[in-house]
Amino acid sequence: MKDWKSQAHVKWECKYHVVILPKYRKKVIYGKIRRRIGEILRDLSRQKGITMEEGNAVSDHIHMLLSVPPKYSIAMVIGYLKGKSAVRIHRDILKAHGTLFGRTFWARGYCVSTVGLDEQYIRQYVREQEKLQKEQEQSEFDFA
Repeated sequence: MKDWKSQAHVKWECKYHVVILPKYRKKVIYGKIRRRIGEILRDLSRQKGITMEEGNAVSDHIHMLLSVPPKYSIAMVIGYLKGKSAVRIHRDILKAHGTLFGRTFWARGYCVSTVGLDEQYIRQYVREQEKLQKEQEQSEFDFA
């Protein structure tokens, strides 16, 4: 039996596999920036009571396994994470000055799927994302 979480009138387990991309899928997530973006996303998640169970960033996208309380819609959660993290990334990492109006970091869309009985598979997929991408890039290079 899974470990269900509870609130005042509900027992729940709502997990989502989420993928978000930087604008124009630029390869900007690397090194210290990668680590700092992860810290920002984890901090923002904690503030809303959302648990980031797994997370992995590759150069042009981020995979996360989120446990979201049922009082929040997944669209609201993604909007919050992308919006607030973009402000922090511009302010703290990219050292933007002045107004942040009109500045973007993330692409408009995202990919999300619910996680049910496949949780262990999804966790492994998120953890090994970097290795899988390197293998895919190598196979594309071999055929070129």
